[in-house]
Amino acid sequence: MVFADRELLAERARSLGLAIDLAEYDPAAPARPHTPHSLEIVHVPLARASRAGTLDPANARAVLDALRLGVQGCMRGEFCGLVTGPVHKGVINDAGLPFTGHTELLAELSGARLPVMLLCGGGLRVALATTHLPLARVSAALTRERLADVLEVLHGDLQCRFGLATPRILVCGLNPHAGEGGHLGREEIDVIAPVIGALSARGLTLEGPVPADTAFTPQRLSGADAVLAMYHDQGLPVLKHAAFGHAVNVTLGLPFVRTSVDHGTALDLAGSGRADAGSMRAAIALAADLAQRG
Repeated sequence: MVFADRELLAERARSLGLAIDLAEYDPAAPARPHTPHSLEIVHVPLARASRAGTLDPANARAVLDALRLGVQGCMRGEFCGLVTGPVHKGVINDAGLPFTGHTELLAELSGARLPVMLLCGGGLRVALATTHLPLARVSAALTRERLADVLEVLHGDLQCRFGLATPRILVCGLNPHAGEGGHLGREEIDVIAPVIGALSARGLTLEGPVPADTAFTPQRLSGADAVLAMYHDQGLPVLKHAAFGHAVNVTLGLPFVRTSVDHGTALDLAGSGRADAGSMRAAIALAADLAQRG
């Protein structure tokens, strides 16, 4: 099902010369395979007509409404998973609606205690200990409790979502050279190593703290199922270099499957017909695969 404004989709299809049958979603109808060149729509009306590539704070609430409706359907068991496109955080905040990102909103709507961002692509799985934070706030956010919780969520979802019986996780350090024995920072000594030791004693297979500049070398990655980076731009540039446009963002720790694209809104491409849908296709395929695994 597609949660969007019906008239917007019809207009975009006309402008791009696409013949698509838009049908109203009927929750009482039995589930059936998707029919090519058709979409079932859950109508989420815009406040104002949209122009491709032009931001309008008046329509920000409709974006959040679509997400809420999708989450509600997943929580009811009506849908097996949720796939989201990119959103523009700035225009949502400009509309007076506090918003830091999909991950945090989906956790709030579903009651999940701790969502964990994982990106998959290019043979890599990279999770984040912290997500959308200014770099200056990362160290304070990286507590023993949070790191342990993130590792437990990552370990558990690699088992239940990805079918890995004993996942092996590489854990990056925060500082250059993983702190150089405390000379370049103590987070590895005071936080990361103690958590790795405690969870390893409980049976998790963890390696680290690994210097981030060598964590993604072939020798380190050999046999690893995932890498945990300490902050957003520590791990994601490597993954996006390997698979940008075909990688998938997965939110772990939710009571339902959620995947998304690996890119932003690309307003300069909106409505042009030149946007690459590769990441959206990959996100839909992975969501279906994860949902089938339970």
